[in-house]
Amino acid sequence: MNDRITKIKSFLEQSPNDLFLNHALALEYIKIGDDDQAKLLFEKNRQTDSNYIATYYHLGKLLERTGHTEDAVKIYEIGMAVTKAANDNHAYNELQGAYEDLVY
Repeated sequence: MNDRITKIKSFLEQSPNDLFLNHALALEYIKIGDDDQAKLLFEKNRQTDSNYIATYYHLGKLLERTGHTEDAVKIYEIGMAVTKAANDNHAYNELQGAYEDLVY
């Protein structure tokens, strides 16, 4: 386990449902090739707050990379709806680009 993972986990002991920390930890797990742990953390964020926009792009990319194309498409679609409702055009465009690359 790397130092960043250890550090983030120690912060999470005080704030186990901190979306930003869970997201950061998921990204660290991706860096070391532990997609299963990353997916669990992204899913935890979705369950904790389905409006946490950062989750959708990274979860979609993880699903896409691991061969779960249909699931990735669904995540991108849900993420586009969430970002549209939040008027986050930048995130919407990123998700739409990822979606279109996968679907078309």
